Amino acid sequence: MSQERKDYIRKLAKERDAVILCHYYCVPDAHDVADYVGDSLGLSQEAARSPQKTIIFLGVHFMAETASVLCPEKTVVLANPEAGCPMADMIEAKDLAARKAETPGVPVLTYVNSPAAVKALSDICCTSANAVAVIKSLPGKKILMTPDRNLAQYVQKFAPDKELLLWPGFCPTHHRVNLKEVLELQKERPRAVTVAHPECQPKILAVADFIGSTSGIIKYCAESEREEFIILTEEGVLYPLRAKNPGKVFLTPRTPMICPNMKKNSLEDVARALETLSPVVKVPEEIRLPALAAVERMMAVPRDNG
Repeated sequence: MSQERKDYIRKLAKERDAVILCHYYCVPDAHDVADYVGDSLGLSQEAARSPQKTIIFLGVHFMAETASVLCPEKTVVLANPEAGCPMADMIEAKDLAARKAETPGVPVLTYVNSPAAVKALSDICCTSANAVAVIKSLPGKKILMTPDRNLAQYVQKFAPDKELLLWPGFCPTHHRVNLKEVLELQKERPRAVTVAHPECQPKILAVADFIGSTSGIIKYCAESEREEFIILTEEGVLYPLRAKNPGKVFLTPRTPMICPNMKKNSLEDVARALETLSPVVKVPEEIRLPALAAVERMMAVPRDNG
């Protein structure tokens, strides 16, 4: 039945001239019907590159917003309108505006995992992969970095000449990683390499062998000669990791790292989105243009190879 549903979705996507984009953290069934599986910014970039005029987004709301910011001429449909992001909800435009008034002249750096209205009030955006390069590119000493305090604390050590003002936001899924469980797993599997996402707390990153974005983790594990890995990011990444590296072992702590919002994107949601072409996510021009400027400034920063 599941395969029949997948075949139906693929057929309907072709008829609708739609591209299906899926985040790594979604359920395996969602991966199977997608044209492209990637991280948040990679998906939005793929949305802009794709020739299709309709984008079915399997992810959370801020990701569909970013796609709308980058390609306003296309119809962006969020498969499940209830799929939100707790971290993105930890910052609102009115609160950022108030903080900016308290810190005049301080540039605002905003993680792409944020609402479009917050990006619009920011000087520049960043991803977990390029945050260090972006920080180094900014003039002056003080920078207000929103909304993820864990990512900010991670990049701070690579830019000791900068003073990062933190926003009290975080990703609950990455924030809940239990240090005791990680240390126990490392003791049980001493040959395993520990890889972690920078959204984890500093105490977790301190015991990791490799720290990187979701795409960075997948690339590192594929290229590494090691055979065992402890994965400290959302468990959806295990599906592509195991599919692409059948000879390797991927381990996780006892407490599951599951984002309930990402898991809301079901095959039924995808089918309904294609059938109805709704709900459409459309960012108003007065928000889209300044948000686009912040994203484009990020894209113009040279890659940091240091």
